[in-house]
Amino acid sequence: MNRHLIRLAALALGCFAASAVAAEARRPNFLFILVDDQSPFDLKVYDPKSPLETPVLDRLAAEGMVLDGAYHMGSFSGAVCTPSRHMIMSGRTLWHLPISPGAKQRDLCPPDLEQNTIPAVFNRAGYATMRTCKVGNSYEAANKLFTVRRDATKRGGTDETGSAWHAEQVLDYLAERQTNQDAAPFLIYFGFSHPHDTRDGKPELLAKYGAVNHADRNSLPPANPKAPSLPINYLPAHPFHHGHPNLRDEVSVSGVWERRDEITIRNELGREFACSENIDIQIGRVLKKLDEMGELDNTYIFYTADHGMAIGRHGLQGKQNLYQHTWRVPFLAKGPGIAAGSRAAGNVYLLDVLATLCDLAGIESPETNEGRSFRPVLEGKQDTVRDVMYGAYCGGTKPGMRSVKQGEWKLVKFDVLEGQVRETQLFHLAENRDELLAQHHHPDVVALTGNQPEKHQVNLADDPRYAQQLARLEALLLEEMRRCNDPYRLWNQPDDGLQLPAEPTPAKKAKKPAVPRP
Repeated sequence: MNRHLIRLAALALGCFAASAVAAEARRPNFLFILVDDQSPFDLKVYDPKSPLETPVLDRLAAEGMVLDGAYHMGSFSGAVCTPSRHMIMSGRTLWHLPISPGAKQRDLCPPDLEQNTIPAVFNRAGYATMRTCKVGNSYEAANKLFTVRRDATKRGGTDETGSAWHAEQVLDYLAERQTNQDAAPFLIYFGFSHPHDTRDGKPELLAKYGAVNHADRNSLPPANPKAPSLPINYLPAHPFHHGHPNLRDEVSVSGVWERRDEITIRNELGREFACSENIDIQIGRVLKKLDEMGELDNTYIFYTADHGMAIGRHGLQGKQNLYQHTWRVPFLAKGPGIAAGSRAAGNVYLLDVLATLCDLAGIESPETNEGRSFRPVLEGKQDTVRDVMYGAYCGGTKPGMRSVKQGEWKLVKFDVLEGQVRETQLFHLAENRDELLAQHHHPDVVALTGNQPEKHQVNLADDPRYAQQLARLEALLLEEMRRCNDPYRLWNQPDDGLQLPAEPTPAKKAKKPAVPRP
């Protein structure tokens, strides 16, 4: 009798152990793909007219979900990627980061935050964590916590100097897991250095998009009919100064510099697309490897960018603005429980990624996290995780730019150059998705873009018919600025008795250019 009970107990224990192993095997993997500087409207899933070919991303979208309302919260630095990547890693909002102006003095950021970032949280949960990405303009204290880290900045036009290098790091890591028979679930942070400038593409892809790696500041690149058309919201100059004098992205990008002519912008778009298609190819190589390993179906894949990009849109070149092409980011998701071919608004920030990864992995989010899990959106249970979106840019003169969006209505404010520029923009995105301005109606611009805007596709801020809508969004913006501990106020807002954060003294004060007329 005792022997029989012992056998039963051993059998039960064995079944329990087998169940535990099976449960461990079912823990999902994560492949988080982050590209550097990409507007969502570069991709066909957001703009069907885009000439950029990304068959891998198209398939990812077809097999998963496209989010139409994914945003980064903004930046207090011209290096927009730095706060963006801090927010991704930590789940903290813009003014609550360890690098946010005045955050530590105002007790808005907990100490040792890096111990509650993506790699730290997943390391503690028993995940194998790996990272490859560019070097710099990121969250170094968090980056170094990945168990395996293979970072380098690769923006060249060859496999050794470009995006293929990042793919090779992931492929080598996966091969090592196979060799070592590593059964632990993994989280791979698969970052690329492109399509951030310098956008040196591979020769065959440059030829496809009618572009060259132009490097002579004293000449124009050759005109090529194969180059991408100008964006629908292209302008030869922004209607007023953006407020950040001598901004690198607006005056110093190799191949563009201060030029906004048709030939230069089309060539730069061709370079951007050549780099982006190469990224698509490299992602395909990694997904193929995961499929061969039998891991693909148990892996959540997120594809996004740290922020958008202008490249001629609204007469701008860089990422230091709050128009939709730059404030929004692409976001594709595929994995268990995500319906194929689904689409949702989402209203997510990149800072929501940490909470979502934790939710999908069955891990408790750290107490320091301020983001919201958008797992219910991914599983089709709701369309959005929040009603209002807030954005800020003040890497130049203060207080800078602010935006707020609710539904299809969006407000953008400029308060820059010590009060020389104070502008308000109101857009109804349902009828003016591209945020077209009066300048887009000019015959010379229409001739370049081939787009004749509708009469109502303008900034509506001065239209008395929308005065109530404007007042509502003005109040909503102030509410969001207060909620998010924004340390600045705009010219038409109460100062709330705020003491502005100290600004670092520049080594050499740049001369402010004259403010151009609209």
